[in-house]
Amino acid sequence: MKPRQTREIRIGNVKIGGSNPIAVQSMTATRTIDIAATIRQVELLEAAGADVIRIAVDNPKDVTALAEIRADRPNANLVIDLQENYRLAEKVAPYVQKLRYNPGHLYHLEREKPIHEKVRYLVDVARAHGCAMRIGVNAGSVDPDKVAKYSHDDSITPMIESAMDHCAMLDDLGFDQYCVSIKDSDPNKVIDANIRFAEARPEVPLHLGVTEAGMPPDGIIKTRIAFEQLIARGIGDTIRVSLTLPFERKGDEITVGRQILDDIEQGRFRSVPRFEHKGLNIISCPSCSRVENEAFIDLAHNVREMTEYAKQHDITIAVMGCRVNGPGETDDADLGMWCAPSFVNLKRGPETIGQFTYDEILGRLRTELDKLIEEKRSVGAAV
Repeated sequence: MKPRQTREIRIGNVKIGGSNPIAVQSMTATRTIDIAATIRQVELLEAAGADVIRIAVDNPKDVTALAEIRADRPNANLVIDLQENYRLAEKVAPYVQKLRYNPGHLYHLEREKPIHEKVRYLVDVARAHGCAMRIGVNAGSVDPDKVAKYSHDDSITPMIESAMDHCAMLDDLGFDQYCVSIKDSDPNKVIDANIRFAEARPEVPLHLGVTEAGMPPDGIIKTRIAFEQLIARGIGDTIRVSLTLPFERKGDEITVGRQILDDIEQGRFRSVPRFEHKGLNIISCPSCSRVENEAFIDLAHNVREMTEYAKQHDITIAVMGCRVNGPGETDDADLGMWCAPSFVNLKRGPETIGQFTYDEILGRLRTELDKLIEEKRSVGAAV
């Protein structure tokens, strides 16, 4: 294993980067305004040994809830996920040790304001409250200006450019207490993107994760492959395993993450150089406080059971739990679903088929899956 070269940053009582141990973190899966349920999630993650715990805020009610959560769990190292409302930063900063923002989401509020002004505001807030920052780039919500520059086949370069630009903004503002994450649901893209970024900015700490890795065991396999390939190269200072799990099993993400790190340290590698997926590929997000209906978790498991008959077909189905990343991160799937409180949006590639209730969606998904299988058979027969 190559030694890591990144600078050190502090998140509460945890240091990442440099020669510090790789930190393991996760995110609460409940709605933040459900204070009791979110506290329970924090307790589960702390009990499992989480170094850092992320919570999302989307509105002033979430901020009020966060204050109560912090009061109940005073020793937790908390990261706040600012979602699409970056102006909440000054409200939540007193309660957390790190601010996480997605460059692609900065476009949604005050669109007339230049991005660098929004970043300056975030840096000023972080500096005033002693918070670290994470520039979190996700494949499904990339800066639209970056996406427009490249072909649809190149989803990696826009992510890297977005991360690089925002690093330069923070550097220009004299703020170095930041890390970067570049995530995709495809472990190969996670590997390639992080290798390219680390070559360009070897001193910047990296948070690793395969977003929407899915359900165990497949989600663990995808994540393990990415982590083994990157950490063995000296890339990665903190990790998250993103699995679709029942709320009470949230701590499993931490347990799995530590097991993977222990295996890597001991030289117990289980992956191959590339992740080559054959047959049915189900992508599902790990659930978080953005998810508006807990039925999403049951839906993901039901989709896996219902589609068992199609497992030999090279088809990707995505099951996403929210409006924030769901629309964008289902575009590359053959069939995609993103879930609202009372209905599910069904897509074929980037095109929307329609909205269906949770009771209707499995039947309609099967209809569309059968159509897709038949089309692929027809194409194969013609060839």
